[in-house]
Amino acid sequence: AVEAYEQQDYATALKKWQTLAEAGDAAAQSNLAVLYYEGKGVAQDYAQARAWWEKAAAQGDAAAQFNLGILYYEGKGVTQDYGQARAWYEKAAVQGDADAQYNLGILYANGWGVAQDYDQARAWWEKAAAQGHVNGQYNLGVLYAEGRGVVQDYAQARAWYEKAAAQDYADAQYNLGLLYANGQGIAQDYGKARAWYEKAAAQDDAQAQYNLGVLYYEGKGVTQDYDQARAWYEKAAAQGHARAQYNLALLYYNGK
Repeated sequence: AVEAYEQQDYATALKKWQTLAEAGDAAAQSNLAVLYYEGKGVAQDYAQARAWWEKAAAQGDAAAQFNLGILYYEGKGVTQDYGQARAWYEKAAVQGDADAQYNLGILYANGWGVAQDYDQARAWWEKAAAQGHVNGQYNLGVLYAEGRGVVQDYAQARAWYEKAAAQDYADAQYNLGLLYANGQGIAQDYGKARAWYEKAAAQDDAQAQYNLGVLYYEGKGVTQDYDQARAWYEKAAAQGHARAQYNLALLYYNGK
């Protein structure tokens, strides 16, 4: 059935998983629910997806528990209910599901279905991050950079950003560039700021593209180069970055 699904033969996957699911196989029940959720090989039906995930979840299937959390979080086939989302995420999270741990952190950080609690958010993100969850690593960096639920600590922020950046997470690469440009928790180093901005800019991060334009315009960490500044401003401006558009206008106005 899995092979059929991967080959996009959803009718065969449906038939095989249906048989196994009706016999009580939790993994098949969970996978059958995915077909109903995605509308592959069958008409999309969130109610059916929920019914099969509930059967699998009752047998302790972590993926099904997580996906029920998603249904309640998004309000698909059910009334949106952050409390129910939290309850299902917790069941999956205690089984080590990194996505569930991360999503629990989101609920606590925003106070959705629970009292806002950055300590709880941090605790869950740490569990996810320890499993290599890139969003969890990045969000921990933000908590330490902004001092939310923890003492502000740019060195800790940098350490978490570096983990996420190593997985090519553009926002983390950009934020590392900021830390180096501003000398926050580390010696100011425009060359390293440029290197991190370039990694984020290569992934079309408009703010990183703009900041590269500023470095070249001001000659910080690089030889001053108005052509390079203009090239980076153009990339950011093409994405609607207002300040880049303004700075481009200034370059043309001043004939640079």
